[in-house]
Amino acid sequence: MSMKGLTYKEAGVDIDAEEDGISALARTLNYAREGIGAAMKGEFTGLIDFGDIALTLCTDGVGTKLLVADALERWDSVGIDCIAMNVNDTICQGAEPIAFVDYIAVEEPDPNLMRELGKGLNRGAELANVSIVGGETATLGEIVKGFDIAGTALGYVRKEDIIDGKQLCEGDKIIGLPSSGIHSNGLTLARKIIEESEYDYNDTCDYGIIGELMLEPTTIYVRSVMDLLKEYNIKGMANITGGGLRNLKRIHPSLGYKISDPMPVNPIFKFLQKEGRISPNEMYQTFNMGMGFVIIVSDEIAEDVAEKARGKVVGELIEQPGVYHVPEDIDY
Repeated sequence: MSMKGLTYKEAGVDIDAEEDGISALARTLNYAREGIGAAMKGEFTGLIDFGDIALTLCTDGVGTKLLVADALERWDSVGIDCIAMNVNDTICQGAEPIAFVDYIAVEEPDPNLMRELGKGLNRGAELANVSIVGGETATLGEIVKGFDIAGTALGYVRKEDIIDGKQLCEGDKIIGLPSSGIHSNGLTLARKIIEESEYDYNDTCDYGIIGELMLEPTTIYVRSVMDLLKEYNIKGMANITGGGLRNLKRIHPSLGYKISDPMPVNPIFKFLQKEGRISPNEMYQTFNMGMGFVIIVSDEIAEDVAEKARGKVVGELIEQPGVYHVPEDIDY
């Protein structure tokens, strides 16, 4: 292993190149429906004009976490991840997810695999309070090796209740909600670390069995956030996924986000950072590092919201645009 340590890019995922690719795709998508069904500007999830309300649609998968599941032959939790990655994006705009469809592509039919995937999907639906209203399966032996799972979540929000970051101002407090672990992002780097180490997924480190730590299902924040929205004025939210703290820029890019008292770091991240000799900068722009979701509110209610959400105030908004992680002197 290189003494300078691994990076996400060297492991096979170039975040900047992905952003360039997304921009190139988006520039070609210029058709716009008018009236009911017209697109509205949104972050984290798509917004659709539907009269007095906006519907939301977002889609995502589980990524290379599936390879860890394959290695352990344990597929009963990745359905939770599939739903989580979608519904956690949905709620960022203040929308409540209500329905979900899944897509499963397999190399060859496998009833046991499908049964195990179904267990996770059902549990994820329960945690997110959504109905799985349909889905699609495909046997694609010439394309897919193993299997892949993705899904799409439908949600809704009254237009006057859309959270778009426009109320944000300097001095507002950033509240972090704890993650359960890696969630479903950064697994390409995490897997590369294990591959180049003396460990495998079935080995035990100081914190537990490595593969089981990596498969810990993504936390679903729907119910707690929906409760908060009924009681407090939430100004902004972000799902901390791929890109780590960079996700905060999506709330409102013209403001600055200063993290001065971060969430406790999950043990799995400590293990991966040490084993891969990864810099703090790389860790915080790849993984959630213990903070899976962010809520921004005014200073006056921050402590109350943090207590009710079982999170903590981790920082505040500042005038200078960007994301700043003070303890590690990191600037994104």
